[in-house]
Amino acid sequence: MIGAAQLRPRTYEEVEHDPNGTRQAVAVVLIASVGAGIGSIGLQAASLSALVAGSLAALFAWIIWAVLVMVIGTQLLAERRTSADVHQLLRTTGFAQAPSILRAAGIVPVLGPAIYVVVSLWIVVATVVAVRQALDFTSTTRAVLVCVIGWLVSVVATLLILVLFGPVGR
Repeated sequence: MIGAAQLRPRTYEEVEHDPNGTRQAVAVVLIASVGAGIGSIGLQAASLSALVAGSLAALFAWIIWAVLVMVIGTQLLAERRTSADVHQLLRTTGFAQAPSILRAAGIVPVLGPAIYVVVSLWIVVATVVAVRQALDFTSTTRAVLVCVIGWLVSVVATLLILVLFGPVGR
């Protein structure tokens, strides 16, 4: 998790090629989702439902983002050498969620929302590194495009989920 948060390409290569890393990636996402859920309390009225909704939103956002990145990166913006399966992408993007644990600091009054945004951007950068390694891109620009497009769509989808099913929509 530390190597992933430090944006080390070698860490993402190791995770990509380790079939046993899928469970670890899911664990990282679950822990990170709880951090995001705690931080989301600072963005809404403090309650258990806000914690659960924030955690579930982060978990769903990862799944949506990983699927979008897979489709965009392997179908729409693939390079000649692009090769990956969904498990490799789930592992690398799962570990890219490691900084999300720090979203828990979003609960801090006044500074919380800014911390939450900075960590969210850190996750985008980590995912760019993860996607570049997992999809064997030679172009960081291509990885950025894949991630930003996927991230924007996943953010919209996550907000819709929160509005329709979470405490925000009530």
